[in-house]
Amino acid sequence: QVHLVESGGGLVQAGGSLRLSCTASGSIFNIATMGWNRQAPGKQRELVATITSRSTTLYTNSVKGRFTISRDNDKNTVYLQMNSLKPEDTAVYYCTMQVGSITYRGQGTQVTVSS
Repeated sequence: QVHLVESGGGLVQAGGSLRLSCTASGSIFNIATMGWNRQAPGKQRELVATITSRSTTLYTNSVKGRFTISRDNDKNTVYLQMNSLKPEDTAVYYCTMQVGSITYRGQGTQVTVSS
């Protein structure tokens, strides 16, 4: 059983920064594609960023140049550095782990950006 625990969310003013962390239990982190999704109130969940086991990254267009995803395999942890935050980034952010056809998801952490 895999457990993903996110941390680092909070309230920040527009233009500010936050760093989200997600630590995974188990022994499959190194081979997993890790990612972050988000869901704003009244909207569908959307992909924010992913990072493969070889550290290839992918970002949704709205966060390119502002967000950076990274991973530390020694700590079983994936990070999302969020800079130049905008009110439209307000959402619950979920950590995901994909191994083959199986995807695990954390409980989420709230990010609120005030204008």
